[in-house]
Amino acid sequence: MNSNVIYNYSRLRFTLFFLPILFLTAIILFLYSQNALSVSEYINCQKNSFYFINYHLGHYPRLQYNLTQFGDALIFLSFLSILILYAPKVWEALFSGLLLSLILSCSLKNIFAVPRPAVVFNNDSFFIVGKAVCGHNSLPSGHSITVFTVLTVLLFGFMPKKLKIKIPWISSIFIIGFILAFTRVGVGAHYPIDVIVGSIVGYISGLLGIFISRKYKIWNWIGNIKFYPVLILLFLICAIMLITRLLNENLMVYYYAFISLAFSIYKIIQVYVKK
Repeated sequence: MNSNVIYNYSRLRFTLFFLPILFLTAIILFLYSQNALSVSEYINCQKNSFYFINYHLGHYPRLQYNLTQFGDALIFLSFLSILILYAPKVWEALFSGLLLSLILSCSLKNIFAVPRPAVVFNNDSFFIVGKAVCGHNSLPSGHSITVFTVLTVLLFGFMPKKLKIKIPWISSIFIIGFILAFTRVGVGAHYPIDVIVGSIVGYISGLLGIFISRKYKIWNWIGNIKFYPVLILLFLICAIMLITRLLNENLMVYYYAFISLAFSIYKIIQVYVKK
């Protein structure tokens, strides 16, 4: 499996950045055409779409709240922890991509300083699932960046060779990505363009993570069995964090994430003992 991932990553070209840059340019031009480059007009131009999406998704609060947790790296990576054994190259790209996404997310949020919906709108006028997210850090959506960083790494790492399989694979990844990303509007934490921009930034971060891991051997120790005790320790810390969250919020997604992580810890220990 790891050899296929390495092969798929080796075939990627920098031309893949053209499309997301084009989309970002189109969004800027759209906002310009709507005279919405100021913070107040940015919010106002998507007020109706925010209420529309939030209203329809907000009727399923439990589902939205569980799905939106995938925007948390701890949760998403717990489900992918088993890939440490079978496709460590994926984790090398994830580490680089997620570090970049964190830097981009924090930087862009500080630059734009867009107030959250809960700050601007009457909180009784839309669905807020979970604790109301306040502050002036709405653009871009950090959860969407995380989701698309991870999915982009998976998208290209496990890209099928046959075209008739490749098209459904790409479509499925993007559909899943946007379902997860738009839960941020469903729970009342972001505006629609926040999510779209976050998704594009996440895609770029994932691609950069792949190119960095391909050129530099920063994380190549991940696949080395002698470093498995380090990974076991890290995963145990993550498991404790998941247990803490379970005690605070009884969400089904936390149970599944914990089971996935516990199984991975068991398999890694098993492989390490047998070395």
